[in-house]
Amino acid sequence: AFDKKEKKEDEIQSELATTGLTYVQMRLPVEKITPEFEEKLRKDVERNILKAKIREATLEDIPSVCQVYNRSWMTSCTPYRPLEVDTLKQIYEYPETIVLIAKVYGVDAGFAILDFEGPNQEYGVIAGLGVIPRFQRKGLGTVLGMASWDYFKKKGVKELRCEVYKDNKASYDFISSLGFEDFDVKVYKADDFN
Repeated sequence: AFDKKEKKEDEIQSELATTGLTYVQMRLPVEKITPEFEEKLRKDVERNILKAKIREATLEDIPSVCQVYNRSWMTSCTPYRPLEVDTLKQIYEYPETIVLIAKVYGVDAGFAILDFEGPNQEYGVIAGLGVIPRFQRKGLGTVLGMASWDYFKKKGVKELRCEVYKDNKASYDFISSLGFEDFDVKVYKADDFN
């Protein structure tokens, strides 16, 4: 299901215009998060050498989050369009959206954009999670994921959700390793981005 070849921008634009971009919808029901699994992840986070500090973003943090967002996706197999500060401000201002920032060695190095969906806000959605290249594959994604879980847990969500681009095997494998399972596929067309 995952193509190893990296796609060029014109190939992605062509795919978007013709067949659309396919994303795998993934979920993890809260009842499947065992205390043992949660404890194992907490220990991994505690032992993480980066010792990241996680904070909830303020409006003043948005330019920094935007920079981290754009840098983090540059090395990803996921098609992305650079995010503008004004667009991120609009996302930040949604009442059901929270942005977390990971600071490592005094530098903002990762982010998670959290959202709530469902008639009773019962779905906690990790709408975006990224780490700048310098700190990728060093456990910072797990640290941000655990901070996201802590936030969602306090809000009493019933299920965690996210989506991953069909060709992003590294992200898919990471998300699957946390217990998430496929439940749907969504195809985005060019009109979805206008």
